[in-house]
Amino acid sequence: MRHSTRRLLVPALTTLALVASGCSAGPDSTNRPAAGPTPAAAAAAAAATAGDASEQLDVEAAPDGAPTPTAVARQAANGSSGAQRSTLKVASYDKRTRHAVISDPRRSESPSAAPTTAPSAVAEAPVRTGDVIASAPAPGAPDGLLAQVTEVVGTTDQGTEVRTEPATLSALLGDDKADGQVPVDPSTMDVEPLVKGVKLSWARTGGATFGPNGAKVPLGSLRLDVGASLATAEDASVSAAASVSGFVQLAPQVEFSYDGSANGQSGRPAPGSAFLGMTGDWTAQWALKGRASAKATQRIPFARLHADPVIQVGPVPVVVNLDLTCYLQVEADGRITLDVQQSVNGGFRVGGSYAPGKGWTPVSTSEVKSTPVTTTVTAAGRAKTSLGAEASVGLYGTVGLTADFAPYLRAEAEARADASTDGTASLTGTWALHGGFDLSGNLLLQLSIFGTPILQHRIPLGSLHREWPLASGKGALTA
Repeated sequence: MRHSTRRLLVPALTTLALVASGCSAGPDSTNRPAAGPTPAAAAAAAAATAGDASEQLDVEAAPDGAPTPTAVARQAANGSSGAQRSTLKVASYDKRTRHAVISDPRRSESPSAAPTTAPSAVAEAPVRTGDVIASAPAPGAPDGLLAQVTEVVGTTDQGTEVRTEPATLSALLGDDKADGQVPVDPSTMDVEPLVKGVKLSWARTGGATFGPNGAKVPLGSLRLDVGASLATAEDASVSAAASVSGFVQLAPQVEFSYDGSANGQSGRPAPGSAFLGMTGDWTAQWALKGRASAKATQRIPFARLHADPVIQVGPVPVVVNLDLTCYLQVEADGRITLDVQQSVNGGFRVGGSYAPGKGWTPVSTSEVKSTPVTTTVTAAGRAKTSLGAEASVGLYGTVGLTADFAPYLRAEAEARADASTDGTASLTGTWALHGGFDLSGNLLLQLSIFGTPILQHRIPLGSLHREWPLASGKGALTA
């Protein structure tokens, strides 16, 4: 999803570029003159003939400014295929027709006002039918492209036009293995404020900071500050005007693993195991003041965040699509008056894990601690406030899982009226504060992009719920 209104663009909003390790480098996958294989190709062929074991691919970040290579897997005569880095680029892509134009900076293609299907043009095309291409975000493919060439149409002034169909990662990663976590550079996140007054801050490695609180933010984290007025109960005094404010600070990481070592046993490319998910450190602090009306019970989205980090899995650029919507949520009965501030910190891990025989299973864990900074309860009633985030994680523009992470503060107070024989009366009661969090979500069928069987339905992550006491007391309360 793209957001085009009231967007607060972070300086240097560039895609997180990651490079592969030297062990995964290989020759370009374009056609070669019939002059025999290169030494690297000959070595690869020898290894395949000898039944070489699967390779452990690196999943790592690259230096800033490093170009993200394209990966191409070409079907070999023996039926095997292997992805290699390539100089090929996706010059354009039409999502409706699934036509792509592939260019090769090392070749000079014959300009033409319209595509041509001349045999010589097709024969010299840099890609062939059956090739699988993985590309970082490109014109017409803002979420990256993972596709197999089904037909070489001809040449244009931009390159070679091909018809494609969706492909799977197993067609590129084959029988190799990969496992790693990659932090998302906060400066690459596109942030769209949804209410007035949202302030953005971030800090990244190298000493770069942004925003009013950048110097306070840990490296690799992004912080959003927000404040909002709430509808106040009609019988509340002017001093009990309701409002909620606070900040959320997060450092998301993409977690990716793949094990294709059992590929040969199934007769088709399919991983023996796989995982896609998101982990992150989470810090939040928010305050709820006044007597909120029952009509104020609502969820208030205050910012949308989007990023397309590219993680380099060996020679393959894997484009991960992250979307987060941060929100405040207040539930009140219009009777309780509060002045409470809470701090929360911890981490979470959500994702989907695949294993043969078990299929896809959800993963959701969280360890969160909270502390009330200030506490004042002056009237009986109930209220609950959350500062959470809805998140979705996908690959190449297809959503694989969704999650809703919502730390909360719950307050309740009970009053009791007492009368004495002298005619005086008093209102006393007890109050209590509880901290907690809810974590829920779904796995979706698009996780089949790994090359695993397609899910027939959504799989719930399950509702992970925790709650703990923060503070309590008793004394005089107002009506």
